[in-house]
Amino acid sequence: MRSLVTGGSGFVGRALVDALVERGDDVTVLDVTPEGPRPDIRYLRVDLRDSDETAAACENQDVVFHTASLVHTRRNREEEIHAVNVGGTENVMAGCRAHGVPRLVYLSSASVVYEGVDICNGDESLPHSTSQQAPYAESKIEAERLVLAANDRELATVAIRPHVVFGPGDQRFIPAIVGKAREGKLRWSVGWERKLSDFTWIGNLVDSLLLADERLKPGSAVAGQAYFITNGEPIPFWAFIEQLLARMDFPPIRGAVPYSLAYAVAAVVESLDTLRGGTLNSEDGFSRFAIRYMCTHHYFSIDKARRDLGYEPRVSIAEGIDLTAANLEAAAL
Repeated sequence: MRSLVTGGSGFVGRALVDALVERGDDVTVLDVTPEGPRPDIRYLRVDLRDSDETAAACENQDVVFHTASLVHTRRNREEEIHAVNVGGTENVMAGCRAHGVPRLVYLSSASVVYEGVDICNGDESLPHSTSQQAPYAESKIEAERLVLAANDRELATVAIRPHVVFGPGDQRFIPAIVGKAREGKLRWSVGWERKLSDFTWIGNLVDSLLLADERLKPGSAVAGQAYFITNGEPIPFWAFIEQLLARMDFPPIRGAVPYSLAYAVAAVVESLDTLRGGTLNSEDGFSRFAIRYMCTHHYFSIDKARRDLGYEPRVSIAEGIDLTAANLEAAAL
């Protein structure tokens, strides 16, 4: 099997690459980092906005896993986010068409249905969001629509929608929490209510991507479909944080600040950042979108993935927290 992974040097991409190598695939990675994720695979340093080079990377591939995207939840840098997340996806699909790639597995996001209000056990019948939430969410909506609409007899497509992915190799979510805890800055949660959230262990997500690929072919039940992928264990967002802090022997959270106050501060910080031109990869969970996310129920049914993909989470949230903490502790030695 010849597999191309866009964004293969990132968190999800790197874990997927390892699994594909273990599966026995001949793996190619496309990314913008100076070096690839491992020395035993073919690495192409390509910007997805380069249509010619992106298309060329698709030559002689049996499947493309499109995991690359810019994650940015502040309301700035919209054109850049769109160019990479939507324009890059269009270039990947064009490359698949030009070189006869039969399968495209797209890494989407559960945020494509998020309207800023509670979602309780949401399923794939939920429509794409029509309210403006964040450039990232909006770009993922547009890209997912393009991918699913492209499904036909020549190119079978599927979209996988994870929610709050965590595990070893994460460069955003867990590092931001641990960094603040080490600095003594994580003393307060946001919001008085204990809103439930879904989380997804990285290995469980990778399992779903491989399962989708194995079942993806023109006319199959999977082709042209989207699937929510989580651990299927909704818990309060801040309970997850508290479990991680306790496992790593950090001080517990003292109390909570009102949602309205946190949201107002995030709006000011976001506005100041926009005046400076917008800073990528610096949010640390502090944007209006992130604050809303922490303070609404958003958990999803994985019944469709169980039925069509044979998906079943192998690692629980508690096990995942323990494995993640052990990895962070080993890295600090």
